[in-house]
Amino acid sequence: MRPGQRGVSLGLLMLASQIFQVGINNIPPVTLAVLGLNIYLFLVPQKKLLNVCISVQNAYVHKDWQRLLLSPFHHADDWHLYFNMVSMLWKGLRLEKRLGSLWFGYVIAVFSLLTGVVYILLEIVLAELTEDQSYKMQCAVGFSGVLFALKVVNNHYFPGGVTNVMGFPVANKYACWAELVLIHVLSPGTSFVGHLAGILVGLMYTKGPLKTIMKICAGLFSPNGYSGGQRYYYNSSGYSGYRGQNQSRPYGNNNSAQAYGHPSWYDTYTGGLSEEEQYEAALRASVHQRGPGCEE
Repeated sequence: MRPGQRGVSLGLLMLASQIFQVGINNIPPVTLAVLGLNIYLFLVPQKKLLNVCISVQNAYVHKDWQRLLLSPFHHADDWHLYFNMVSMLWKGLRLEKRLGSLWFGYVIAVFSLLTGVVYILLEIVLAELTEDQSYKMQCAVGFSGVLFALKVVNNHYFPGGVTNVMGFPVANKYACWAELVLIHVLSPGTSFVGHLAGILVGLMYTKGPLKTIMKICAGLFSPNGYSGGQRYYYNSSGYSGYRGQNQSRPYGNNNSAQAYGHPSWYDTYTGGLSEEEQYEAALRASVHQRGPGCEE
């Protein structure tokens, strides 16, 4: 094993199990590519985390802008990778089908870059408002900011429903805010500002001008103009093992897997836990295992 490489760990094995349970052929191409890139960079990191994490000091002051591209795709440990990629898997299954692979890939690229920009701006504002320059030194790494943005987009395209957050039913449109606070309370080492940046980017897309700007840019650079109406369709076997959807059912009941388009084995495999409930359980475990560090 080369220096800097990481061995296979429990979190990585659990992630592999999730992916193979879904079936690689059932994962849309952009979602699969994002999973593969994050896993590869975790197993064979090209740089140390301190050289890819993003902060005002290292990105803005020292003009190390490559961190905007690198920081989302690196993770602090196997649990950090596992929960981010499981969340990416489920969001990708829904959103890539809804948006089309080309547009979904475009969204991922823009969100990955923009969450870092918004993170830097928020840290600068906090440093000025509080007169505490330590905010400019806080370094974040991980895909969580992008996932919070995708959660906002997901709730926009699939409105309604309820998410179970620590045993309390929360309307999906408010779930990202509840999780923002919850994750920071359960795991203080995570980047509250990084997650907040993701929510703001998601709102810029769903409520603000970002989507329109992206369409204009896509039209400028595409010889055939904007083609956001294109959709990625799965192979001829379709959703192998999937059942029908009923968007009106609350998330977390006995039929939550089927109601939200998850595979029929989903409840059995996860013990009936929703994505958020898995995340809560993992946070409890990882809080005791993860050393000090900075992450999104």
